[in-house]
Parts: sequence; C-alpha cells; structure tokens
Amino acid sequence: MQALVLSNTRSLARLISVALRGLTLASKFLLIFFLARFLEPAELGLYGLVVATTGYALFLLGLDFYTFSTRDILKRERGEWGGLLKSQGALTFWLYLLFMPVLLVLFVMDVLPWHLAGWCMALLVLEHLNQELMRLLVAVSEPLLAGVALFLRSGGWAIILVALMAVDAGLRSLNTVLLAWTVGGVAALIMAVMRLATLQIGGWRRPVDWGWVRLGVKVALPLLLATLALRAMYILDRYWIETLVGLEALGAYVLFAGIASAMVSFLDAGVFAFSYPRMITAYQQRLPVVYRQEFKRLLLQTCMVAVGFSLVALLAIQPLLIWLGKALYIEQQVIFPWVLLATLLYCLGMVPHYALYSQGRDRSIICSHIAGLAAFIPSTWLFSIHWPGIAIPLGLCLAFFLILLWKSLAYVRLTPAPYRLRPRG
Repeated sequence: MQALVLSNTRSLARLISVALRGLTLASKFLLIFFLARFLEPAELGLYGLVVATTGYALFLLGLDFYTFSTRDILKRERGEWGGLLKSQGALTFWLYLLFMPVLLVLFVMDVLPWHLAGWCMALLVLEHLNQELMRLLVAVSEPLLAGVALFLRSGGWAIILVALMAVDAGLRSLNTVLLAWTVGGVAALIMAVMRLATLQIGGWRRPVDWGWVRLGVKVALPLLLATLALRAMYILDRYWIETLVGLEALGAYVLFAGIASAMVSFLDAGVFAFSYPRMITAYQQRLPVVYRQEFKRLLLQTCMVAVGFSLVALLAIQPLLIWLGKALYIEQQVIFPWVLLATLLYCLGMVPHYALYSQGRDRSIICSHIAGLAAFIPSTWLFSIHWPGIAIPLGLCLAFFLILLWKSLAYVRLTPAPYRLRPRG
C-alpha cells in the first residue's frame, strides 16, 4: 500500500512538472504577442536586445561548467558537496570580475542605453544563479521544485504582467516589464535557496579545489565554444538589424523571431528531451536496432512538428498582425517567412546534432557551429548591400543550412554502419 501511494505521488509530481513546463512555454510564447500590442516597437526592440544580451552573457558567466560539475558532484557523498559547490562559486566570482566590466562596455559605448544598465546587471545575476540552482535541484531529484522555480522566473511573472498591463495603461512600459522579470527572478531564487538549505550539504569549510576547477573548465570549454559560436548569431542578428534599419524595425524582428522560436521550444520539450537520452543509452549499451528506431522517431517527429508549425504560422501571421493594430509590423511582414525558414533549418539541424552528440562526436558539432558563424558574418554583410531589410534572416538561413549540411555529412561519415538509419549489408 505504501509503495502504491509513493508511486502515485511520484506520478502526480511528474504530471505537475510537465504541466508547469508547458505553462511556462505557453506564457513565454504569449508574452511576446502582448508586449507587441502594449509596447511601442522601439521598446520591444530594446527588450529583445536585453533578452539576447543577458542570454549570451549567461554562457560567459557559467562557462557551461555544470556539464562537468553536476555529474561529478552526484558521484560523491553529500558531505563533500559543499566543498565542490564552494569551488564552483569561486570560479563564478572570478568570471563575474572578468566579464561584468565587458558587459558595461556596451553601455559606455551607447550600444545599449545607460538607464537599462542596472536592470541588465540585476537580471544577469538573477538568471545565472537561478539557472545553476535549478540544475542542482534537478540533479538532487527535485524536478517538481525545479519546475516551480522555472515557472516563477520565466512564466508566472509574465501572466501577472500581462493582466496588469491590460487593465492599467500606465504600466505599459519597458521598465515595468523588467521590474516584473526581476521580481520573478527573486521569488525563484528565494524558493530554491530555502529548499537547498534543508538538504544538509556538508564540506563548506574545505578549501577551494582549484585543480578540480581546472579539470572542469577543460571538460566544459570545447562544447562551450560551440555553443558561443551558435548563440553569437542570435545576438549579432539583433544588434545588426538595429544598425541597418533602426530600433523600430528591430521590434518587428523580435516579434517574428519570438513567434518562430516557439517551434524550437515545442521541439525541445516534446521531442528532443525524450529522444536523445534514449539514443545515448542505446549507443552506450550497443543496441543498434534501438538506436536506429530512436533516430528514425527523432527525424520523423522533428519534421512533422517543424513543418506543421511553419504552415500554421504562415497562415496565422496576417490575422495576428491585424489584431496587434500596429502598421509597422504589417509593413515588416516580408521578413517573417525568412525568419521562419531559418528556424526550420536550425531545428532540422538538431536531428544529426543529437545523433552526433549521442555518439560523443563533439568535434564535428564544434566545427559546424564555428563554420556557421564564419559564413553568417560575410554573407549577411553582402546581403545587406542589396537587401538590408532581410539581410539578417537571409544570413541565418545560409548559416543554418551550412550547419545542417555539415552535421548530416558528419553523421553519415562517422556513424558506425549498424547504427545508421540504413545500415550497409
């Protein structure tokens, strides 16, 4: 009886976690629509710059160190965790000292307005701490609390904000949006810290283990470089568009990119999160039949979701823009199909990406991302000479097509014959 109750409790917790994740994704997806309706296009453009800048800086502050630390911490007794977390904290402290002044350069050079500097710094710290604590909650088998924390920092504040902005026109400003985001981040941080404080983690008095830190950086750095190269395109595009066509047109791009990015979110939550762990297990356990089945499922589901989402988005965009009631977005609608195509190519590229990742073929992934960034910059510059309005999405299309081609060829070339979709012999 007790085992049945425990099983039911776990099932309920898992169901709530999935529901919270879905609600968070839906909140983030809808937020961009209501911000486009309530804010001026220039303010939406600035919001997009803040989101992109904060998101990219997170990788610099974290170095993707969790890819090493989480796995290593779980191998040890809880009496040792404090010392390792303390060592990771020491690394984070020096990374803050190194990269925070670099971020301030954006404000000194007037790339971002000074009145947003405080918001950006506060949000960056909150997002980073929440991200690391959420990963730790997942690692210690607290997925429900991790889901609640994610909802507070990414979804809950958005729902309350939209409701308040709908009834009070005086709250329809970028500062209100950033304040709500900050409050959500603080709430999530407090909840995560309170829960982790009850885990009786020991070892805090141990000295910082710089040898462990160096080993972790060595493990995490190669994939971090690949991530930085890929994500660089998602921050360069926004700053480049502002330079080419202005802040208001950037607001339209942020709206269209936000709509298209929902495709990635749906695939992450509904397809990728389930398929690639199974592929890793099948490859490690030398089960080629299972591996091929999972790869085929990943390929078919990705194509179905990506193509289906694209068709619905193309049909729905015109009515949505009319509902927003801003002529600028309708005038800029010509870039939406290109933004959608770039996102579609990115999503298709994740199929061979996870195939390579599951086999530990990280080198090909790193090289493809660097090649994509190297193609994006000159191609976008050339496109901007003749078609400045659509140069950025055209450059992204070319870059993501190259990445898709590179990873696909690497999958065919490097995957052992029994694990390919159509094995020889």
